[in-house]
Amino acid sequence: MASGVRNYKTLQIQDTIVAISTPPGKSGVGVVRLSGSDARRLSEGILRLRPGFEWNPWTVALAELIDDQGAAVDQVVVAYFAAPRSYTAEDLVEISCHGSPVVLRFCVEKACAAGARMAEPGEFTLRAYLHGRIDLPQAEAVRDLIDATTLYQARIAAQQVEGSVSKRIRPVKEQLVELIALLEAGIDFAEDDISVAPVAEILRRLNPIEQALAALAATFDYGKLVHSGITLAIVGRPNVGKSSLFNRLLEQDRAIVTDIPGTTRDLVSEVAAIRGIPVKFVDTAGIRSGQDLVETLGIERSYQAMADADVTLVVVDLSTLIHPDDRALIERAKRQGRWILVGNKADLARAAEPIEDLIPVSALTGVGLEPLRDRISPMAALEQDSGFITSIRHEQLLRETIEALSQARKAAEFGIPHEMLLLDLYAALRPLDAITGATTADDILNRIFSTFCIGK
Repeated sequence: MASGVRNYKTLQIQDTIVAISTPPGKSGVGVVRLSGSDARRLSEGILRLRPGFEWNPWTVALAELIDDQGAAVDQVVVAYFAAPRSYTAEDLVEISCHGSPVVLRFCVEKACAAGARMAEPGEFTLRAYLHGRIDLPQAEAVRDLIDATTLYQARIAAQQVEGSVSKRIRPVKEQLVELIALLEAGIDFAEDDISVAPVAEILRRLNPIEQALAALAATFDYGKLVHSGITLAIVGRPNVGKSSLFNRLLEQDRAIVTDIPGTTRDLVSEVAAIRGIPVKFVDTAGIRSGQDLVETLGIERSYQAMADADVTLVVVDLSTLIHPDDRALIERAKRQGRWILVGNKADLARAAEPIEDLIPVSALTGVGLEPLRDRISPMAALEQDSGFITSIRHEQLLRETIEALSQARKAAEFGIPHEMLLLDLYAALRPLDAITGATTADDILNRIFSTFCIGK
């Protein structure tokens, strides 16, 4: 969608556009979508519709896709969605063909020859936004829903498409607009006996706005994990069972497992979902004094993987005594950030001394894997309601608003004239507008007149 938004001022949004709406490649069904005032007329030029056919909204009908000689190329299903109750808020026609790339391309080419224009990337969703069908957070959530790699990501994106983020921002923005209207009225209409708001009233109104936006911005700590996932490096000495544990967590044989120390010489990575969060698991070379140049290089990469990871999984062997190299590795992990200590081979007789906060597991039998998944997943500690933010753009804009509100608070406390205070409040409003859509001068004036009954 970003490309369409970037160039939307140069797009001819009155054109009827066409595009294939299903992924490239062969499939059982492929969908060609047309949107615009001429969508029905153009469809009639490339389809043979049944006798007596009428464009009844939100219904489907059989038709034939025809070539220039009138020969049938494919039997299709046509669906019609009338403006404004369509995805784009325009007349929209969807032609479901058999999923042959040749047929789908032919359908689009016929539509373009009849007068349609190829849609730009994201232009259908852009039109939905420009016509007021959805707001910006909902439009961005459409992209996230398409890009989701876990069911949990898809569910959160679907909630945002329904407006979960907008519902949290909108009432706070309304409070800010009301405060701006209050000060504007006091300045512009002083002769109409509208009192200027005292400092205590301004601060009373600022408090809930700041608190609500700070709470929403803080949800990004969790939201970025939902959106982008985490990277987890599995480290340990040779033969503690790192690769076996790696395979167990992935539930597939991805890494080679042998009894020979130093089997893993390079990083092996794979992505899997843990409690709905995408986790990139990185299996590393066993850390010891290298026996040859290749193994030494692998160990250096293991250290780098620890430094780059969001979480380090330090694996020790419970069937042997804790080695000094184990303790050195634990201390290194502690210094570098979030880490989890795992004792593998819990199915064997335990020889290792007790270690605080160790999770015993068996990569062979699967014992202890569920508690380990719980520890890996950040959800237990950070889980939020559905109204959290997953976009770094939203988080940065909220931080800008919070900073401007802080400046407004200082201005009010120091008795700065309201004309100057309004500059900070408008600076706080602009980033919110960049999330939800612009606030116009008419919005402010309407609020002033409706609130204070000026001109009655």
